[in-house]
Amino acid sequence: MESTGAGSAALELERALRCCTAASVVTDGGGVAAADERSLYIMRVVQIAVMCVLSLTVVFGIFFLGCNLLIKSEGMINFLVKDRRPSKEVEAVVVGPY
Repeated sequence: MESTGAGSAALELERALRCCTAASVVTDGGGVAAADERSLYIMRVVQIAVMCVLSLTVVFGIFFLGCNLLIKSEGMINFLVKDRRPSKEVEAVVVGPY
C-alpha cells in the first residue's frame, strides 16, 4: 500500500511543479489560454501592420517633399536664368564682326 501512497505523492509533486512552469501557461487551461495566445498574436500582427503603414507614410512623405522642393528649386533657377540673359545690344556686337 505504501507504493500507492508514494505514487500518489509523486503525482501530486509533478502537478505542483508543472503548474509553475512557463509551458503550462500556454498548454494548461484549455481554450482560455489558447484564446489569450490567439488574441496576443492578433494584437502583435496588428501592431506590426500599423507600424509598417506609418513607416511607409513617413518614407513617401519625405520622398514627395524632397521631389516638390527639387521641382521648385529648378523652377526658381530657370526663372533666374531667364532674367540674366544677355541684352540684344551685346548680341549685335558679338554677331557683327563675324
